[in-house]
Amino acid sequence: MILLTGATGFIGSHIWVELITAGYEVIGVDNFSNSSRNVLSRLTKLINQSIQFKEIDICNSYLLELLFKEYPIKGVIHLAALKAVGNSVQDPIAYYSNNVSGMINLLKISNKYNCKNIVYSSSATVYGNPDITPIPESAELNPINPYGRTKLIGEQILRDLEIADPSFKVIYLRYFNPIGAHPSGLIGEDPIGIPNNICPILVKVVIGQLPELRIFGDDWQTSDGTGVRDYIHVVDLAKAHVKAIDYLLKGNSSVTLNLGTGKGYSVMDLIKTFEKITGKTIPYTIVDRRPGDIAVCFANPNLSEVYLGWKAEYDLEKMCEDAWRWQFQNPSGYLT
Repeated sequence: MILLTGATGFIGSHIWVELITAGYEVIGVDNFSNSSRNVLSRLTKLINQSIQFKEIDICNSYLLELLFKEYPIKGVIHLAALKAVGNSVQDPIAYYSNNVSGMINLLKISNKYNCKNIVYSSSATVYGNPDITPIPESAELNPINPYGRTKLIGEQILRDLEIADPSFKVIYLRYFNPIGAHPSGLIGEDPIGIPNNICPILVKVVIGQLPELRIFGDDWQTSDGTGVRDYIHVVDLAKAHVKAIDYLLKGNSSVTLNLGTGKGYSVMDLIKTFEKITGKTIPYTIVDRRPGDIAVCFANPNLSEVYLGWKAEYDLEKMCEDAWRWQFQNPSGYLT
């Protein structure tokens, strides 16, 4: 049995599908702070079987312990976290409370019930403003916003735990920029409130739910002045987690891996690709840079292929196609 925290979120729901497809038994938990209960019925329809789920906040030690008593959990894929860079600058206490304290709760109980295989959802934000691109896992770690710092603190806690108890095995997965949606159009990205990530904003602009896209700076040191990121299809990302839990359950040692395509695309590249896919012109305006943003961030993902036999398959056009299909079929997200 695999415990998947943050299971109804954008990334978690896609991982859930891939785990079930690979034959794993999964118990999902979430508190719906940034997801919809309707994800559960969509997942049931997509995988054509019932799913196991508990509504739990990872900060609630009592409910977490009841969960471990009820299920024979052998591995944890830990995603549950607040994740918006901008919001973390505005409300850092919420981020430290949820992302760090919540993980400590989870690890205490996981340790008590002898569950010592952990796949940790980290982030490329731990690199901060990198001095080398593409970024290798050995690059300096210097996050420049509270969200990134919570992810790095999480890594450090886990590394200290490994030293204290070498039976703990951890795969640290540093995500770059997941976009896209499941090709079925049944699940996708549907944040509560105003989206923070660029892809759901773009598709909402295309269907007229938002008036325009705001581009945060056009004076970055890049080819067109807009920020460059390593966009990765969420299904590719999800498949990497299956490979990761496979790796751990075979008794392999801990490892830190980047999850990206190894290619950098600018905001303007993303806009042009969406315009090609949708046949629509996307209005945008240039605004000031956001605190905590950087110019360029893309991965060297080679170690993921070495250790997991995984590499990203889908290109930017496929990411945009699937994101557009999700939004077109679900103009009100999971309320559709």
